[in-house]
Amino acid sequence: MTGAKSRLSRQASISSITEENTHFDQFLKVSNYEDTVRQLDIYYGIVKRQLLLYQSPITGLFPVLSTDTKIGSVRDSVYCAAAVWGLYQAYRRIDDDRGKSYELGQSAVKCMRGILECWIKQAARIELFKKNQCNAHALHVKFHLTTGNEIYSDDAYNHLQIDVVSIYLLFLVQMITSGMQIIYTQDEVAFVQNLVYYVERAYRTPDFGMWERGSKYNDGTPEIHASSIGLAKSALEAINGCNLFGEKGASWSVVYVDIDAHNRNRSIFETLLPRESSSKGVDAALLPTISFPAFATHEDLLYTEAKNNVVTKLKGNYGFKRYIRDGYKTASEDKTKRFYDKGEIKHFENVECEWPLFYMFMIIDGVFKSLPDQISTYQDLLKDRIYLDQNGDPVIPQYYYVQTEHLDKERLNPNTTPRKPSPDTGIFLWNQAMFILAQLLTGGLLHINELDPIRRYLPSYNRPRKGGRYSAFQAKFSVAKPSLGTATDLVVQIVLIAESMRLQAMMATYGIQTQTPHEVEPVQIWSSTQLVKVYENLGVNHKLKLQGRPLRPIGSLGTSKVYRVCGATVLCYPLIFEVSDFYLYRDMELLIDDIKTELQFVGKYWRLSGRPTVCLLIREEHMRDPQFKKMLDLLAMLKKGYCDGVKVRVGRLQNLISSSCVEHLDFMNVLDLPSDTYTQFKQLQHDYIGYQSLTDVPRVLNYQDQLKDYSHFKTKSTYEIIETVKHVESLYAKCQLFGILLKREGGSFLVLDHSVEEHLHSIYHQAGCLRHWAAVRYTSSMLSHNVDSISPFITAVLVHGKQLTVGVIGQKETVFDKPLTPAEIQNVVYNTIQPYDVIQAVLQQEVILYCGRLISTNPELFKGILKIRVGWVLEAIRCYLEIFGHTRKLEDHSPYEVRQLLYKVLSIKEWGSKEKLTPFQKRRLEGCLCRVPQSFYHQVWDVMTRTPHGIKIKEKTLPQQPTMSNMARSELTFSLLVEEMLNCINQPEYRQLVVELLSIVSTILGRNPELVFSKVLDLEQLIKDASEMYAKDHGLHDDCVKVLMEGPKIQSTGYLARAVVNTVLKGGQLSDVELDSESCLVS
Repeated sequence: MTGAKSRLSRQASISSITEENTHFDQFLKVSNYEDTVRQLDIYYGIVKRQLLLYQSPITGLFPVLSTDTKIGSVRDSVYCAAAVWGLYQAYRRIDDDRGKSYELGQSAVKCMRGILECWIKQAARIELFKKNQCNAHALHVKFHLTTGNEIYSDDAYNHLQIDVVSIYLLFLVQMITSGMQIIYTQDEVAFVQNLVYYVERAYRTPDFGMWERGSKYNDGTPEIHASSIGLAKSALEAINGCNLFGEKGASWSVVYVDIDAHNRNRSIFETLLPRESSSKGVDAALLPTISFPAFATHEDLLYTEAKNNVVTKLKGNYGFKRYIRDGYKTASEDKTKRFYDKGEIKHFENVECEWPLFYMFMIIDGVFKSLPDQISTYQDLLKDRIYLDQNGDPVIPQYYYVQTEHLDKERLNPNTTPRKPSPDTGIFLWNQAMFILAQLLTGGLLHINELDPIRRYLPSYNRPRKGGRYSAFQAKFSVAKPSLGTATDLVVQIVLIAESMRLQAMMATYGIQTQTPHEVEPVQIWSSTQLVKVYENLGVNHKLKLQGRPLRPIGSLGTSKVYRVCGATVLCYPLIFEVSDFYLYRDMELLIDDIKTELQFVGKYWRLSGRPTVCLLIREEHMRDPQFKKMLDLLAMLKKGYCDGVKVRVGRLQNLISSSCVEHLDFMNVLDLPSDTYTQFKQLQHDYIGYQSLTDVPRVLNYQDQLKDYSHFKTKSTYEIIETVKHVESLYAKCQLFGILLKREGGSFLVLDHSVEEHLHSIYHQAGCLRHWAAVRYTSSMLSHNVDSISPFITAVLVHGKQLTVGVIGQKETVFDKPLTPAEIQNVVYNTIQPYDVIQAVLQQEVILYCGRLISTNPELFKGILKIRVGWVLEAIRCYLEIFGHTRKLEDHSPYEVRQLLYKVLSIKEWGSKEKLTPFQKRRLEGCLCRVPQSFYHQVWDVMTRTPHGIKIKEKTLPQQPTMSNMARSELTFSLLVEEMLNCINQPEYRQLVVELLSIVSTILGRNPELVFSKVLDLEQLIKDASEMYAKDHGLHDDCVKVLMEGPKIQSTGYLARAVVNTVLKGGQLSDVELDSESCLVS
């Protein structure tokens, strides 16, 4: 009985403790709930007083400063809307918020719709911008706060800021995903689709960036900005497959993104990091790009390097500098001028304004990345920058500046003088918006998943999987270990399509199974040009006069999807199989190399759910090529399941579709278009399908032709030329003679019943069939052909920090320092190259294409080359052929051979010693490429500091001033100036000797800090002195400069060093320290 009693009492005590705990938990919940409501209400008051008070009741836009009642800024408005929406998200947890969350949500909607309406009024600009990306056609980013009308003309303000449209698209998707209704009509859906087209080409559009000024010189020049490209990449990822009507949307309210445009933005963004642009090595604009809100890279190495670069170089005691030498709002800036004078930015060094805005970006970054130390560090820094207004609300000044009286002191000793907060009386709304978001996150009132519902902060493979009919970014990728492929261990699926049944039978004899177009039915095989025609209907809106997707080719990733169009299933073959005007497609070896590159590329950069499916097309003309055996070897390798490390699976299309990435082009279903308007790839029909009929066709034999020069016929009469054409056998002679007639008489001039142009087309085709490459190139140039899609290759070179020049040696060169349209490229090629060298007009295009490809796959080949001078690169290849005794002219080599030769001359370091190149030959090849040692341009800068009268070579002098006051040591513009000076030397081997000499001067001055040159440093004279010393030592009387260039580097270095030391002792200046002659010797 006592046992039972004790058991009951124990149970009672346990239950009472449980009740107490339950009561305590409930008390905690209630008190936490009440505390949460109380805190949210405080922030609601701040949002009402500091943000919504200044929102325009008509347009919904926000100004930059609260005192501005006239100008609404789109970028600032988006961030303000994001803060209001963030508080709305926090309130949604609460049962009864007394209407606050609805009000906040609608205020954010009003702002986003207000921006949309301002832009819709400018729909005509989008249409122009799709054709030509320039400031004159850019969407405006500042509008009248009340009317929404344009407020600054294109001449008065730099509106081209790709990051603004991108940040708008990004938050539009975030808000729609959270359940808000922002887009109402089909017209608006079409407009947003066109905004996607607007940002897709960010990778090749120089813009004015986040700070609205373009290059750091503030001279009105736009630049390629990593922050703009990164934001565009993020926006494209976010909006791909997004239904703008939310969960209630139909198939025609879905937005589509060009996967290849996204990939180009990604690769160029990652190449640029940690730089911001060519003039800005570091920029705080990268913080919102690599972290909240864009999260443009999930590569830890890239993220950490870029972030550390910003923090190390720009962080101050009052905030972050925007970038080095930023004069905006400094006391020394002339506020009356829009642009700076040359060299003016030197005055802003070390006195740039500091912006507390970036402290808040770092706090938010700390929350997303779970870095408590970072959060507390920047919270402490921010506390010192906050003051309270008349309502007791916290306010953060826009920036802190150095006062006029302290400028000189601060320039000499950075971070030693106190800074003053911005004198503007108004509140800087962007600061307050970021402060509210930072506070909500750190206070636990807002979860990161509520601020980022689409989980941008997670790598794509960790985001919730999108269901549905549209492609989504899901795949995993690693820059550090590209061989890892993707999360699903990616397999590239391959379908082999034979052009005819007899070709299929022939392939079967080699053990290679193919399918014909009839066998894959009902699936249709299309050229990607047909898909371009389909996409022309996407985003069309007659009311807004919008024409849909611009005529841009579909890239390798786009042709690796299977498409559902108007009830039909379609697979497109890649661009490399298109029969184009340009002759490259005729080279079988190049095609084989391109197939390998294509599979590598798709395997490395595929980011979508589902596997890529690549269609390889085998045509009958391939069979007739002498190199067809190599194609068979490639197909046999693919059959084994691997292609240079990429896993592949060759199979029947019907078996591969279920595991493919399928894109449903549902926008076609609402159009009244007949489905037979699109042509599919046609199967060739033959009466006899036995494979013998193909082997009967003779293989192409290498055509023998002497490459005689017929340019002397330019002085002869038209009659004599026609008579010669009738009797001459040589194709190369014919194309030259018809070329003269084309220039003289025009393309429609009749010769032997056909026009000159028809004759040239006929020779072009004939020479192509015979693989007579010199004639092919000559006629191609006369017919003004262009390499297909050359622009991305030029951009690839530019974003690797290089420039391109085209032109014939000895004639005017044209520099490509910004991306160009195909029309601009054609204009340059045929106006500056063809008049001096017909074949080089196409050969230089070939080299640009190969350089663009190589720099993406093997950037190390271009180390030390700042400007790729295409005319000189061709000269290097000619020198290589001459060194190794090749008699065949460069222009008579196949495109594949030219590509291999280019690789060879660029990789001279790998094979130069093995193949026993003489020092002279090495100097000659490296001199043609104008390759310099590592840190060479820094060394020249150091030499400049000790040469008050500058450096002279030939007749060109590089003055110490204003060069050194206008530029910085690590600036690209200084390096380009030195490179330009070296390029005035026409002898490549002599040029390389000058490079060696400058390195020696730098070494001597580095070891002897007391030395200064009192006169101009004449490099030509130094080389003469060195050669005279050599002649004296060896008892020679001739000019020994050539002997100096032919001798080993250790020998020339000794004599050059002696010449430098003699010069500096003869007319040099020494500090009080006595010169120790031993220390001058270069080891």
